[in-house]
Amino acid sequence: MLEFSEFKPVSLDDRDLFLRQYRQYPQVHSDNTFANMVCWNHYANYCFADVDGAIVLSSTIDGVTSFRPPIGPKNPALLDDVIDLALREGGAAPLLVLDPVNEAWIREIYPNLILYPDRDYFDYIYRTEDLADFAGKGYATVRRQVNHFRREYAYSVEAITRENIDEVWEFLVIWCEWRDCDSVPILAYEKEAILFAINNFFAIGLRGWIIRVGETIGAISVVDEVNADMAVVHFEKALPETYRDIYKVIMTETAAGLRGRYRFINRECDMGVPGLRESKTRCHPACMVEVHYATRDDLEACRR
Repeated sequence: MLEFSEFKPVSLDDRDLFLRQYRQYPQVHSDNTFANMVCWNHYANYCFADVDGAIVLSSTIDGVTSFRPPIGPKNPALLDDVIDLALREGGAAPLLVLDPVNEAWIREIYPNLILYPDRDYFDYIYRTEDLADFAGKGYATVRRQVNHFRREYAYSVEAITRENIDEVWEFLVIWCEWRDCDSVPILAYEKEAILFAINNFFAIGLRGWIIRVGETIGAISVVDEVNADMAVVHFEKALPETYRDIYKVIMTETAAGLRGRYRFINRECDMGVPGLRESKTRCHPACMVEVHYATRDDLEACRR
């Protein structure tokens, strides 16, 4: 029987373990990435158990725990154990499914189990070349905004390196002051996450880009790999009140930096925020990575 006491917090020391596992069992949703978990662990309390060649993940937010299907070889007995553990230790929606492979597997094993879509946490996936070029009618407005920025400002693009990462930190302090991060709980959590990312940038294995207007940083992006074909933009911060449309510029310049290495860019979910959903949809995602959950009542019913 799988016990919650066997789980341990995801830490920087576990990077190689997750990299090995994910090379063999590629992920598609940003929430399962190692970088996301270590950067947001103060908020979501990600833990894992390494069982029979599989990794089982859990997260606990505001005291409510949920579990995820095993990442590894298809082992129905281990899946049963995870469901049993979820029923013992989880909340009202104790099982989260963040990838189509496990979704299909669970539907096959438990054909009567209802999996509910959670649209707010669907990841948006874009073709890298689309965001790098903004070509075609569908991108006419954003292309016009980027071109206007390029005419108005003399700017440069550079990768985040050991030589300029202290400047990135200073920029983020300014950004957090502008957003008044400490007054809004989720922004306070995000502040801690992004500063952890910068403090541990090279240990995590992150990449990123800077937009510098003159000598001043106006925007940054922090990027990770989801799988061999897909990158993810974990953080993207800018000062739009100072430099209008700069968010569009850091988006396209980051895509240009990723072109040739990754076919797709994951720009994470919209969390149900109307303005964010509108802006992400306006950039024409190629597809979405869906998230589903199972309720306690439905799990109990399928186990009878």
